[in-house]
This record gives sequence, structure tokens and C-alpha cells, in this order.
Amino acid sequence: MCELLGMSANVPTDICFSFAGLMRRGGQTGPHADGWGIAFYEDKGCRSFHDPHPSARSEVAQFVRRHPIKSRIVISHIRRANRGRMALENTHPFQRELWGRPWSFAHNGQLKGVKRWRLGAFAPIGTTDSEHAFCWLLEQLRQRFPAPPKARALAAAVEALARRLATLGVFNMLLSDGRSLYCHCSTKLAWLTRRAPFGPATLVDEDLTVNFEQETTPEDVVTVVATRPLTRDEAWTVMEPGRTVVFRDGEPVPLPRRRASPPVRDMAA
Repeated sequence: MCELLGMSANVPTDICFSFAGLMRRGGQTGPHADGWGIAFYEDKGCRSFHDPHPSARSEVAQFVRRHPIKSRIVISHIRRANRGRMALENTHPFQRELWGRPWSFAHNGQLKGVKRWRLGAFAPIGTTDSEHAFCWLLEQLRQRFPAPPKARALAAAVEALARRLATLGVFNMLLSDGRSLYCHCSTKLAWLTRRAPFGPATLVDEDLTVNFEQETTPEDVVTVVATRPLTRDEAWTVMEPGRTVVFRDGEPVPLPRRRASPPVRDMAA
């Protein structure tokens, strides 16, 4: 399967350290050699890089690692193809516009039968089940909320739609509109929040240690989300299967009490 990496912070922060560990898993310490991508949010804009080649041997990935692009929300993905050929159009994270904001989406898993679910205003460019699921999810949000909803209502809707997609198979997801980072765990997802007092951290996949006390201020809060823990000397929280967590400014946001799933229109073709 693929692997995910996300970040939510209260100040613009670079993700070079965590990305260094993830990119090694793309064809060196792991089998995820069928492409990679990363998206950095900056205000209402989104800067993204994609490459259909293994991240461990990608010159584009080396560029991203060497150049600290600061962002408050980041989504990254390394791919092991199981639906759709190895191609640029099939590399995550996928992006679309909704309510005047760029949405980014990355997925780990397989969703059997999702391509039979009818779409609307959003259409896939590639051939993956992941991109089809993303287009379906955004269409459901668009139908339910003609105008941008309140943050709590949006979080509840995303959680319900993620649970519906998870009924088709494995659905580990990172999703963002540049304000919140939505994380759904179907099988594997873990997160770690760094805050004062900061200390050193060592990567699992590379002999690299960073002392975050020298890289941060006492007010910084940075949460990193990954399919598997990236460091060997920090306490990661492993998410429970079926759970959705939303982060804003590096902090988890309480979700409303779970209600019935939102109505789905024209789900099957």
C-alpha cells in the first residue's frame, strides 16, 4: 500500500526532516516506488510537486528536501500502485477547487466498487479509485452545503463521508482546504505533536537527528501525521481504526457528537 504524511502547525513550518524519512520509503527502505507528491498551503494558495518516479531517487524530491518551504498545512504521499498505472496524473495528492479554496487529498488503500458511484461537478483526470473517491466526496459536500459551512458542520460531514467510503475497503485519508487537516484512519495512521519543551528526534529510515529546541520558539505547535511513525525516540499516538481526527493550528479539534450519515444522492450509476 501507499504511505501518507501530513502536517498541521500554528506557524509556517518546514517539513524537511519528516519528508527526508518518508522519501526513503519510496523505493529504498520501502516498496512505494510508483510516484510521490506533496502539497504546501500558503494562505489561500497551494504549491504542489508531483513525480511518477520513486521519491528515493527523485531529483524533484531532493529539491523539496533541500529547500525548506514553510507552510502551516502539508500533505504528502508515496505510491505503491494497485489501481491505475504509474503516471503523473495518478500521483497523489489530488487537488480540486471548492467554495473558492484549493482542496488536496491523499489516500492509502483500495475501494472496491467506488467507480460505480456517480459523480457530478468533479471528474477524475487519472484512473485511480482514490481520485474517484475524492471527486465523489467533494460532490457530496457541494450538494449538502451550497455555501461554505461552519467548521464544525464541515468536520462532521467529512467524518461521515469518510466512514461511508471506508465501507468499500481500506480508506486511510488526509484531506485539507488549507485551514484544517482532516485525517481518517481505516487501518494505519499515527500522529505526533511537538511543543515546548522541544528535544531531539531521530528518523527511523535515515541516520538523521534534529534538535527541535534549536529550530523552534516556545510558542510553536506542530503536529505530524504519518502512516507509520517516522522517528524512533518520540511518543506517537496510533489512531484507532474507524476514527477521524481534525487538526487546526497543530491542535486536534473536537468533533461534534456523531449523527447519522448525510444523505447521499445518486450514489450508484
